[in-house]
Amino acid sequence: QVQLVESGGGLVQAGGSLRLSCATSGSIFSINVMDWYRQAPGKQRELVAFITSGGSKNYIDSVKGRFTISRDNAKNTVYLSMNSLKPEDTAVYYCHVVGRRFWNSPDLDYWGQGTQVIVSS
Repeated sequence: QVQLVESGGGLVQAGGSLRLSCATSGSIFSINVMDWYRQAPGKQRELVAFITSGGSKNYIDSVKGRFTISRDNAKNTVYLSMNSLKPEDTAVYYCHVVGRRFWNSPDLDYWGQGTQVIVSS
């Protein structure tokens, strides 16, 4: 069974920084895309950033220049470094990966449990 374990959320003042981590546990053969979503109260979940197995990255406009996504393929871990945080970044952040458990199995979606980020003004 594959599980994603997130850490690093918390309360921070505007302008501060946090680093989220998401480690994959369990047997997984390969991971394709790793990304971070967030969901603010009363809003839909949105994709914040993704990184492919080849290292290509993309971000939503509102976090460009402030957030950095990275991955450690040896550890099957994805990170999100968040700088210059704003109150509007307040949300529950979820990691998500697309991967396969065996060489001949299909790609599946796996989700973390979410970690709360609160940015105070």
